[in-house]
Amino acid sequence: MNFTHPFRDADGDKLREECGVFGVIGASDAANVAAAGLHSLQHRGQEAVGITSFSGREFHSHRGIGHVAQVFSQTELDALPGTMASGHVRYSTTGGSGLRNVQPLFADLAAGGFAIAHNGNISNAMALKRDLVSKGSIFQSTSDTEVIIHLVATSRYPTLLDRFIDALRMVEGAYSLICMTNEGMIACRDPLGIRPLVMGRLGDATVFASETVALDVIGAEFTRAVEPGELVQVDHKGTISSHRPFGTPSSRPCIFEHVYFSRPDSVMDGRSVYAVRKQIGVELAKEAFADADVVIPVPDSGVPAAIGYAQESGIPFELGIIRSHYVGRTFIQPGEQNRHNDVKRKHNANRAIVEGKRIILIDDSIVRGTTSKKIVEMMRDAGAAEVHMRIASPPTEHSCFYGVDTPERSKLLAATMDTQAMADFIKADSLAFVSIDGLYRAVGEEKRDKKCPQFCDACFSGDYPTKLTDFTERSLTKLNAA
Repeated sequence: MNFTHPFRDADGDKLREECGVFGVIGASDAANVAAAGLHSLQHRGQEAVGITSFSGREFHSHRGIGHVAQVFSQTELDALPGTMASGHVRYSTTGGSGLRNVQPLFADLAAGGFAIAHNGNISNAMALKRDLVSKGSIFQSTSDTEVIIHLVATSRYPTLLDRFIDALRMVEGAYSLICMTNEGMIACRDPLGIRPLVMGRLGDATVFASETVALDVIGAEFTRAVEPGELVQVDHKGTISSHRPFGTPSSRPCIFEHVYFSRPDSVMDGRSVYAVRKQIGVELAKEAFADADVVIPVPDSGVPAAIGYAQESGIPFELGIIRSHYVGRTFIQPGEQNRHNDVKRKHNANRAIVEGKRIILIDDSIVRGTTSKKIVEMMRDAGAAEVHMRIASPPTEHSCFYGVDTPERSKLLAATMDTQAMADFIKADSLAFVSIDGLYRAVGEEKRDKKCPQFCDACFSGDYPTKLTDFTERSLTKLNAA
């Protein structure tokens, strides 16, 4: 989403999806529909939100820092007239926060207005920007999304659709895009389908969203997923046309959508996210059983896997950690002591359940390990006799360059330690991760196809499905400087 490194939570210890997108065309109150849809996608981005509408003659935008409910009252929504609207929720980034980076981005092109909302990351954005600037382009933001606008503007193809396709042929990486033009809406996914996008119907209106839960919330009917590499074009009469300029390459959707990013009440690739997470817990219990008294999830993301682990192992499921849902980022301050206090504000041990018990803690991932360490310490302070940690994903050994804010590799605990060393670091009696084949079984595959993986799992395997031009250039620059 941006040229700079993403902002993370206070501990820098949770993987964060950087954004969610929503679009609707053919609805009388399009901006209101977009706001409701974005509210259901708030988990994908909690720092800023924007909505752009088209009244039939001109585009209208409102963007702000904060949650959907904070930025959009009915007054703001009433100022966004029209039957077409798109919206975006995002996480801010270090050096990249501020209104100039809040999407949808908009530009007046020779062919008319062009608004774009982007989920993902362009992995050759810096190289493209450097070339565009050398030819006279002037950038107004630090967002990689703006590169697409400039590529469309400078393309020599006659129609806007062809210019858009021409622009996409030049970019690497991951993207789900919702674009608005004077003629209508275009929604598309990258050729590998790394980032998700679905479409549905709301009466006579067509709706696009990052997840199916957004369709549920607004009362829309799920139609289908936008296919990898597909561009779906919808005009103001409701006519839908599909274009596949990239052929039909083997898809590689992000497997971490199933592990953590998506809401559990969403459906991804025809599979219930909740059911997959429960099954990951089942696989984890089969692979890494521990003799214990209770299974305790690290809320909220560890709950479904903990239920699956408990059911498979026969060990009772209990809520041994209670999470406060009223801790906002207003309280986040730099410094180790404040980071520790942030964990305490979010989670508190349920001593009545924990004291004197051998417990199994279930969480979705370990990134830096700092949060896991504090959770284990919290359990011991509450009187736990033994603390066994089980993780519902394989070790995160590699950075993501496709729209997820993993730290650089040297900061990833699994990239610098083996499992036993990690267990010692977080001070757990034992630590185990679900295997990558176990994860694939949970999402319905027999195992991971090493020659042609069914998902993008680069954060676990280091097997990146696209070129990483900007990263390679930065690495060579550092090597030469050294």
